[in-house]
Amino acid sequence: MSETNSESEKSKVTWQAESTNPNLVEPFREKMREVMDPELGLNIIELGLIRDLRIMEDHAEVNMILTTPFCPYGPAMLEVTRQKAESFLGVPVTMEMGMEMWDLSMMEEGVGADWGLF
Repeated sequence: MSETNSESEKSKVTWQAESTNPNLVEPFREKMREVMDPELGLNIIELGLIRDLRIMEDHAEVNMILTTPFCPYGPAMLEVTRQKAESFLGVPVTMEMGMEMWDLSMMEEGVGADWGLF
């Protein structure tokens, strides 16, 4: 039972922006859906790779993880994410690499079913 609770806790991440800038969260998520993992064919929101978004008056910070520590497309995905975030938010964006290890429970609900995983 605790495994199910920990999995649901991992899959539902609360970004700081949800309390500070709630009106920007959903439009931001939609913009980030444009960033695809080329190997998996899924976007970074579906995969649950953005772990936090902090929006300040003059800049923003995005905490992101990769599906594998040595993802060959990692640097490009981080840069595309940064560019799209800056374009959307209109302020400089700093990308931070999270230390969490990605797992299937981080994917959006229902996405794993498409892969026959859930």
